[in-house]
Amino acid sequence: MPERLTELAYLAAWRGVRLLPESAAYGLSRRFADRAARKNGRGVRQLRRNLARVVGVEPDEELVRRAMRSYARYWIEAFRLPSMDDDLLLRRFEMNGYEPVHERARQGLGSIVALPHCGNWDLAGAWVPRIAKDPLTTVAERLKPEGVYRRFLEYRESLGMNIIPTSGGDRNPQAALGEALDAGHVVALVADRDLGRSGTEVKFFGEPTTFPSGPALLAIRNRVELFTAMIHYEEDRAVCHITGPVDTGTGSLRERVASTTQRMADAFEEGIRAHPADWHMLQRFWTADFAPAPAP
Repeated sequence: MPERLTELAYLAAWRGVRLLPESAAYGLSRRFADRAARKNGRGVRQLRRNLARVVGVEPDEELVRRAMRSYARYWIEAFRLPSMDDDLLLRRFEMNGYEPVHERARQGLGSIVALPHCGNWDLAGAWVPRIAKDPLTTVAERLKPEGVYRRFLEYRESLGMNIIPTSGGDRNPQAALGEALDAGHVVALVADRDLGRSGTEVKFFGEPTTFPSGPALLAIRNRVELFTAMIHYEEDRAVCHITGPVDTGTGSLRERVASTTQRMADAFEEGIRAHPADWHMLQRFWTADFAPAPAP
């Protein structure tokens, strides 16, 4: 029953937010964010710890409030995006640096674009197939309950994305992504959270953590270029900047994956440092945060 209630809550939000006038929807997101920041629950407390690493000091209340507003804005836009026509998408999203990726797609060559959980990555995912007219493939984490996962799957497919599940699918995700690259797709991967903590160790804002190895492995094994993207919010739109390609280095596969993943992390760090409020990281992230508490 709780899973069914969760699914119904998501469905109500998806439908209800789209019925609100735009100004009312954004006003609702700001009120929700400000209330969450004041309550200072577990996610907000972890956000404070993460932001402290980014800015080098304890974040002030204004930064925390802006970060929660950015996070809430993402969800409001996600709920409203399926009803956003192309004209509104062009007003709400600005793409910069996409030309080399587009040119490769026109030649039938695949590219990987890796990005952190910043701004609204779904807007970028909708822009590529709808505005640039390039095929885009991405992966989807298998959420619980299953009904919510299915609705997210249908949502992203409705935006023009081809979706490969990270688990429970008919085929190995790496193999399926490799086939998409061979077909000239843009493969977009949100690549700052290593959910299984089994990826490649990097230094990020001066501390060790792990990043997913997938983007580097895909780029090296499939001999395609790896770009990075950063998305931040401005007053009336989300802005994306694509940079790269990332140097995939030389040496053994292990060495190349390590150096490529570190370069990707360095690019993410530069973008997050410039726009810390738009990094939506309310979970434990650095290795030190996963260490067991010392015995009393």
